[in-house]
Amino acid sequence: MAKRFFFTSESVSGGHPDKMCDQISDAILDACLAQDPKSHVACETATKTGLILVLGEITTNAVIDIPKIVRGVVKSIGYDDTNKGFDYQTCSVLSCVEQQSQDIAKGVHVEKKEEDIGAGDQGIMFGYATDESKEMMPLTHVLSTKLILRLQECREKGILPWLRPDSKSQVTLEYEEVEGHLKPIRVHTIVISTQHADNVSNEEIAKGLEEEVTQKVIPKELMDDKMLRYYNPSGRFVIGGPMGDAGLTGRKIIVDTYGGWGAHGGGAFSGKDSSKVDRSGAYCARWIAKSLVHAGLCHRVLVQLSYAIGVSHPLSINVNTYGTGICDGSILVDIVNKNFDMRPGMIIKELGLTRPIFQKTAVGGHFGRNDPDFKWEFPKELEIPAELKPKLLKNEP
Repeated sequence: MAKRFFFTSESVSGGHPDKMCDQISDAILDACLAQDPKSHVACETATKTGLILVLGEITTNAVIDIPKIVRGVVKSIGYDDTNKGFDYQTCSVLSCVEQQSQDIAKGVHVEKKEEDIGAGDQGIMFGYATDESKEMMPLTHVLSTKLILRLQECREKGILPWLRPDSKSQVTLEYEEVEGHLKPIRVHTIVISTQHADNVSNEEIAKGLEEEVTQKVIPKELMDDKMLRYYNPSGRFVIGGPMGDAGLTGRKIIVDTYGGWGAHGGGAFSGKDSSKVDRSGAYCARWIAKSLVHAGLCHRVLVQLSYAIGVSHPLSINVNTYGTGICDGSILVDIVNKNFDMRPGMIIKELGLTRPIFQKTAVGGHFGRNDPDFKWEFPKELEIPAELKPKLLKNEP
């Protein structure tokens, strides 16, 4: 029996203070990996008006200039004037970085073969995939992210010259669910809150956002006369960036993943090298989930992995298809075990996670991206028991 419900996801721009910190942490990670692929990095960033603080543990042979990296990231975001809430030229940069604990190093990777390195910490990670979009991602998340990326494009190309770097979006969709399988019906509500110049009226903002953002992003077949729009619903949004709110690495973990769908183990990604299973384990779980849906074994799926510090093999694997699978979950777990090596060292090797590719993950989401560097987004061709092949689904959004 079909049932209808609403679900909402949000996204934030690269100029949001928390995302600014994510980008800085990942830029420092990339700088280390570019010179030393075996770098071990746990880098946090905090920001408030005129100040950026970098702290954490880094063990590397790389020689990096942290203040230079920080200012470069802030400049690329668009904060080049205090009137915008921040200025890369005049901000203070403080660094408090030490080496990784020797206790952790000995337990995780010292004197171990590449394939046998242990997990950098205990934890649980989730991967999700659904056939409701070509990205195999929740459509609420896809659309909220595309709104943000379109805002960025309009600002950088001067299409809407009054735009400033800090912005947020939110999309509510009406869904139909039949036996766990989801079908998007219509967009119920969109919300866009964006920082802007002081000399633009609310009417100009609403008109520009409707014509250049909403109409360019939201598919016409999902729009109707009842769709609600809220453009800068609080009124004025001139003061933004770190001047408006403090920022911190790792506070946008739902934006980074699936927009509230599935589940989240709580571990953030940015600033962490891939010996930390918060990152590599979550990427692997997404790879597994997308591969299962792509193969036609289910319409949507949630994969959970768990690890213990210093132990290479996952402690547990759980596969939940929400009733959309063609076989029992235990059979899917067997398929996962046969097709994927989930030891951190092998995840790092297969997905190429020692490459300096992480700064670009920090804006626009870590999943659902069409980027050749994001190997976890390319489904693996699975070895599937012969008796299941006639039952495989033809998954199309």
